[in-house]
Amino acid sequence: MKLKKLSALLLAGTMCVSIAACSGGDGTTTPAPSTAPESSAPATTAGTSDLSVAVFYYNYSDAFISNVRNEMDAQWEAMGVTYNNYDGNTNQGTQMDQVNTAIANGANVLVVNAVEASADETTQSIVDAAKTAGIPVIFFNREVSDDVVNSYDLAAFVGTDPAEAGHMQGELIGNYLIENYDAVDLNGDGVISYVMFKGQENNPEAEMRTQYAVEDANAILEANGKPTLAYYDTAATTQYLVDPNGSWSAAAAQDYMTTILSAYSEANGNMVELVIANNDDMGLGAITALETAGYNNGTGTTIPVFTVDGLQGIVDAISAGKATGAVGQSASGLAESVATLVKNYQADGALMSNTGDMIVDSGVAKIRVPYTTVS
Repeated sequence: MKLKKLSALLLAGTMCVSIAACSGGDGTTTPAPSTAPESSAPATTAGTSDLSVAVFYYNYSDAFISNVRNEMDAQWEAMGVTYNNYDGNTNQGTQMDQVNTAIANGANVLVVNAVEASADETTQSIVDAAKTAGIPVIFFNREVSDDVVNSYDLAAFVGTDPAEAGHMQGELIGNYLIENYDAVDLNGDGVISYVMFKGQENNPEAEMRTQYAVEDANAILEANGKPTLAYYDTAATTQYLVDPNGSWSAAAAQDYMTTILSAYSEANGNMVELVIANNDDMGLGAITALETAGYNNGTGTTIPVFTVDGLQGIVDAISAGKATGAVGQSASGLAESVATLVKNYQADGALMSNTGDMIVDSGVAKIRVPYTTVS
C-alpha cells in the first residue's frame, strides 16, 4: 500500500473511519506475539530472519504510540524478524541506556521514538552509537533535525509534516465556526473564546499545531467578516496550556479544564466556547471535565472540541456528539513505512532505495505520512 493512497472515509450519522493499511510479509512463518512488558524491560519476539530490531518508544502509555506499537509488532512478525520493544517512560536517560544495552546485546537495526527529539545532542548521541556499531537507525513520530539525519548514511526519519495537522485543524475549526457561529457564541458577545491544550513545549508537532490551528481558523473567520478567536484568559502570558509532565495526557487536560470551569462559566458570561487539543487524549480529558459540569453529554449544550490523532476514542466521542472534529494520523501507515525501510536495508543495505512512491523530503532521508480528516 503506497502512502499517497492512505485515506479516511467518514460515514454520516454512524461515524466510521477507515484508514488504509496492509502488512508486509515475505512468506516466513509468523512467530507467536510477545506479551506486553512492564516498565522499561524489553519485550522480545524471536523470528526466522537474521535481523534483530530494537524498537524504543518514548512512552507506552501514550494512546497513539500504543497503536503504533501494535501495528509495528505486526509488521515485524510478518517479516519474521527478532524484535525487542523498550519503554522509555518519558525519560531520555533511560532510553539512552536502553539503546546502548540493545546494541551490546546484538541489535542490528534501531527504530527510535525519541523522548527528547528536539534536543540534537541527544538524538545525535543515538546516531553516533548506531554509526559506531555500523547499524541503521530509523527515528519515527517525533521529529529529529535534518542535521542529525544527514550525519549518517544509515539514518532516516518517518513521521508526519508537523505543519499539516495544524493547517487541517485550523480549516476544520474555521469552517465549523462560520456554519455555527451564533450557537457557539454562548454569551452573545460576538467573539469566540477558546482554550488550547498544547501538549509539550519545544515539540515540533505541538508547536505547529498550536500555531496554525489558531492562525488558519482566524483567517477563515476574518474572510467571513468575523472577529478572530480570543484566548479565554486575557491575562495569560501564553496562549496555550502544556502538560507539565510532557505526556500530552487526558489527566492534565481534565485537571486544567476542571479548574477553568470553576471560574469561567455561562453564569459568569465568560464560558470557554471552543476547545482545541493537540492530541485525542487531551481532548478526551477536557470532555470528561465538561461532562462533569453538565456539557458535552450528547443532549444539551456542547462545547466544540477539536483534536489530532483520530483514534477510536475520539471517533466514538464525535459519534456521540461529545466532540466535533479531529485530524487523524495513521498508526498503520507509520508502522508500514518504517518496516519498508527495514526491508530495504535487509534487501540491499540502503534504507531509502524503495521509496519512490512515498512522500520524501528533498535533501534528507525523511518520509512523511499524510494526515486525514475526521469530522
